[in-house]
Amino acid sequence: MKIGIVSDTHGNRRAVEKVVELGGKDIKLWLHAGDCVDDAEYLEHFADTGVAKVAGNSDWPSANAPDAVVVEIGGHKILLTHGHRYAVRFGINDLIEAAQENDCDMAVYGHTHVAQFAPGEVTVINPGSASRPRDEMRPSFAIADLTEGEPPKVQIIRIEDDEI
Repeated sequence: MKIGIVSDTHGNRRAVEKVVELGGKDIKLWLHAGDCVDDAEYLEHFADTGVAKVAGNSDWPSANAPDAVVVEIGGHKILLTHGHRYAVRFGINDLIEAAQENDCDMAVYGHTHVAQFAPGEVTVINPGSASRPRDEMRPSFAIADLTEGEPPKVQIIRIEDDEI
């Protein structure tokens, strides 16, 4: 089962559209890791699938999304958060600990605008930013292929700057 993961779209609706286009029709669920809840709501209407969303630091306060949620899909349990409340700019240890406390085998976050895939007891994924990357690369999002009992297969996909 494939899920799409996007974060830090910051009001760029064209980036949301491009992510859905590049993600393809096989995506069963989109995760939006915050910074811009309005974009996650647009994603809900634009994509032909469900969307799980959280608020980011730029969304505060938001009555439309929590700071963190646990999503169960494809035999995996995922902690979805923006990351700013877990000090992710200084490392992912607090995030991993929170995932373990929630019996999650995956954690998805944003906030840093830097794509990351760290497999392990808790697989950690940051899709980077679909509109404002800070890793000196092109904007990005991720696709995770989930199979129960197997580690997730994760692909970071880069978007051509002139496409968004």
